[in-house]
Amino acid sequence: MSGSPSPADWPDAVFRPDPAFEAGSTAAVDWPLCQVRLQRDARFAWLILIPRRPGLVEIEDLTPVERVMLTEETVRAGRVVRAVAQGWGRPIDKLNVAALGNVTRQLHLHVVGRRPDDGLWPDPVWGRGAAVLPAAPLLEQALAVVRAG
Repeated sequence: MSGSPSPADWPDAVFRPDPAFEAGSTAAVDWPLCQVRLQRDARFAWLILIPRRPGLVEIEDLTPVERVMLTEETVRAGRVVRAVAQGWGRPIDKLNVAALGNVTRQLHLHVVGRRPDDGLWPDPVWGRGAAVLPAAPLLEQALAVVRAG
């Protein structure tokens, strides 16, 4: 086990996304387990899934049922990422899914659409270059796709 507190150890705790997520992403919708956030970076169709349980750090901190839910929501997020990319006229070739926590410890998954011409291919996207803010119409279009997904 990770040694992190389980949600049962936080009876008065309330889910709050780490403030670091506010800097680069927009909360779009809540699915049964996760808050779904759209990364504000026009270089990539990119969602972040944050399980809405307080105190989570590792996937093993989820219950077995929640792990299944996270897997299903990750697959759903992949479909949504593909739809966002298609709407931007840049269909993706590969989905990257990762649970990183070196900077933001709170359990979260990145679901990122990649293309060989995306500028960072084949390197990872995390911490690489400055985000390119999408124009307001593209951001609104993407948020509508995520909310419908």
